[in-house]
Amino acid sequence: MSLLTPDSGLLFWMLLCFGAVFFVLAKFGWPVILKMIDERKAYIDQSLELAKQANERLLSIKEEGENIIMTAREEQTQILREANEMRNQIINQAKDQAHIEAGRIMDDAQQTIRKEKELAMKDVRNQIALLSIDIAEKILRKNLGEKSAQMELVDKLIEETQKN
Repeated sequence: MSLLTPDSGLLFWMLLCFGAVFFVLAKFGWPVILKMIDERKAYIDQSLELAKQANERLLSIKEEGENIIMTAREEQTQILREANEMRNQIINQAKDQAHIEAGRIMDDAQQTIRKEKELAMKDVRNQIALLSIDIAEKILRKNLGEKSAQMELVDKLIEETQKN
């Protein structure tokens, strides 16, 4: 026998074994294998669907995050704008109060200056009056040193008071 040409009996038994193995595999093996392949395919499809849902959810979360960031920025801008307005308002109020206070201080200072001026004028008048009295007293002493001059002055004063 030759190695390259099989014997017909061997060929028969090989075909019979192959058919039996094929039948057993077709009856029991292939359905299990196909079932496992279908389960694996279903698992992969389910995983792909879950991944797609997760991706969609991730995109929606990303959009939500962007919306939240945008809202936060808008709120930040609004808060900064309000703070700026409030700062300007406080500055304006402080300026107004400063002007009012400056006006009040100026009025008080002017009143104080007027009072000081009046007091100074009174003091000057009093000093002038005292000096005038001192000078008049010295002049009268000099002029009225004699008795006849004193009598003449008294008579003159009496006449003036009678005329009035």
